[in-house]
Amino acid sequence: MSQNRRFLFLQGPHGPFFHRLGQMLQAAGAEVWRVGFNAGDRAFWFGAAGYIAYRDRPEHWATFFTGLTDEKQITDIVLYGDTRPIHARAIAIAKSKGIAVHVLEEGYLRPWWVTYERGGTNGHSRLMETSIADMTKALEMSDLDVPEPPAHWGDMRQHVFYGALYHWFVLFRNRDYRHFQGHRDRSLMSETRAYTRRLLLMPLLRLDRMLATARIKHGGFPYHLVLMQLDHDASFQMHSPFKTAEEFIDLVLAGFAEGAPRHHHLVFKAHPLESERIPLKTRIRDLARRHGIADRVHYVRGGKLAQLLDHARTAVTVNSTAAQQVLWRGIPLKVFGDAVYAKPEFVATEPLPAFFAEPGRPDMRAYRDYRRYLLETSQVPGGFYSARGRRQLLREVVDMMLSDVDPYDALKLGRSAPRQPLRIVK
Repeated sequence: MSQNRRFLFLQGPHGPFFHRLGQMLQAAGAEVWRVGFNAGDRAFWFGAAGYIAYRDRPEHWATFFTGLTDEKQITDIVLYGDTRPIHARAIAIAKSKGIAVHVLEEGYLRPWWVTYERGGTNGHSRLMETSIADMTKALEMSDLDVPEPPAHWGDMRQHVFYGALYHWFVLFRNRDYRHFQGHRDRSLMSETRAYTRRLLLMPLLRLDRMLATARIKHGGFPYHLVLMQLDHDASFQMHSPFKTAEEFIDLVLAGFAEGAPRHHHLVFKAHPLESERIPLKTRIRDLARRHGIADRVHYVRGGKLAQLLDHARTAVTVNSTAAQQVLWRGIPLKVFGDAVYAKPEFVATEPLPAFFAEPGRPDMRAYRDYRRYLLETSQVPGGFYSARGRRQLLREVVDMMLSDVDPYDALKLGRSAPRQPLRIVK
């Protein structure tokens, strides 16, 4: 029952979503607290009620968290992403004490959905151990039609705005949190300089992207697509065999040089938020030259994925969620890291040279079952950053959090939350 629930929020997505979520849980009868680790966390938890500042050193966090959960008799913790050090330590302690762990993440089927799971996401998700056969069996309990995404929903501009505002507070208003350490390997100031440079060069970068896309679109050659990720991203660092993007790039180029037909080309597409703190275009060009294929390798700076997928023969990634768009189109896919979609029914298992030489198509019937299973369970329509996305998300996720079973068990029991047709919310 919600009247006996005591929720402790840790770090969330940039912006007001966690505050609104806490308000709705309080309206349902639960007690809510929020631990803030920096001035950005504080800025988006409006008002002082329930806010608890953590100003101590990172090495004392586990002791503080243990004492706080005992003092407040916490029954549930809520967090965004499960791999940053403060969250990983909290999750381990919470599980040992029988505290429910609610993890929110960007949607596996983004950008139209948000992921909600208990215990962990991505490489720590229950989906990693769930077979397609198990999913198909669970779907026998449901006859829901798979919802389709709206024509327009994305909230990238709001995402960038709230991210910039959050980091402004951390850079210039953080003196009360002098022991705060970010979860990335570079300082916030370094990241800020890189993104500022990218912002100033945006017109030139956009022109470069348009020209590169046009060369590929009108080149008349078959091509294979490489989906790049931010190499500081948690999925890349925690759930893959690579430590740097350069390791992945070199491996792909070597496999392409060995196995792909000589008239095929290779296209590297950068992540939309890539700041190019390392000169990726130059690194790719130099490595391609070393493998003797420089005239067949292209680099595209971000942009929309759809138009590049239109004519792609295959796609390769570490474990990007963008690969779901590849599978939805029935394009052969090779994955190197741990990913919830890396099922043998629709992800290639052969070595990379053989994959480039003669790729097999994914089992689309299996993928449709997988996609439907996600939409019935952990994928919640909405978003963290735009107002309409938050409204849509809050309509469903609060009841899911208050349920006594997680979304996957709810489907098995025939108790999955009713889903409304997905549509734009005004």
